[in-house]
Amino acid sequence: MYTTLLLPTVIKTLHQFQSAYLKREVEIEIFSPDNLMGNERVNLLLLNDGQDLAQMQMEPMLNNLYEKWKIEPTVVVGIKAGTERVQEYGVAGRPDFKKRGSKAQAYTDFVIKELLPYVQSEVKATINGKRAIAGFSLGGLTAFDIAWNNDNYFDAVGVFSGSFWWRKKDLSAGYTDNDRILHQMIRESKTNPALKFWLMTGTDDELADRNHNFIIDSIDDTIDVVKELMQKGYKRPHDIFYYEMVGGKHDVPTWAKAMPAFLEWAFGK
Repeated sequence: MYTTLLLPTVIKTLHQFQSAYLKREVEIEIFSPDNLMGNERVNLLLLNDGQDLAQMQMEPMLNNLYEKWKIEPTVVVGIKAGTERVQEYGVAGRPDFKKRGSKAQAYTDFVIKELLPYVQSEVKATINGKRAIAGFSLGGLTAFDIAWNNDNYFDAVGVFSGSFWWRKKDLSAGYTDNDRILHQMIRESKTNPALKFWLMTGTDDELADRNHNFIIDSIDDTIDVVKELMQKGYKRPHDIFYYEMVGGKHDVPTWAKAMPAFLEWAFGK
């Protein structure tokens, strides 16, 4: 008697629930693996800016990866941003020079204390594998911050075109690179969170070049995050994967093109 290996298939469901921490209704999309035998390891991925997943064609992307046996069964949760995105996203407890990110701690509390339990209660499969959080632009900065400070909940973080420029001072107010908030957070950390890092930028992500070194700021800022991590003792490529996409832009089509590589890195068979 032979056991037929079943391909996971994706079931997408839409959910709304009231968050006590964000004081608003949150809408999420859950892409659950179906057609499982019951003994598989099931992973979890939380994605900030989940409103972009339709344009990314997340459902067919996951089905394609399952059909090719590229990734393990993974529950993907797209968290749709609210109208106060620039306040809820950021580095918790460290608003930028324009006081953006003032609700980042509330967003972190929402993710850890409300969203994670809610997802497990709504998904049939037991999430018993790796857990990751990722995001795009400012959502990527936020994902890094949440993972860094909650590594007991996450194993990996993915950042697509991350807003690592997030800074305490305006460029016209005596700014130096030491004013970048996330880089400072890494330097000041007393511990090394048990995480793996996947960081992506595109060569056409932007045009800005603060220090006139002919390298765009998004690449400079991301490479400097890699350097800070290596100063803490993390190793490439074991702990850190950096992907620089030639021609990649600061847009959803670029991030959609990069997403399968991240999914295979995080949840590959």
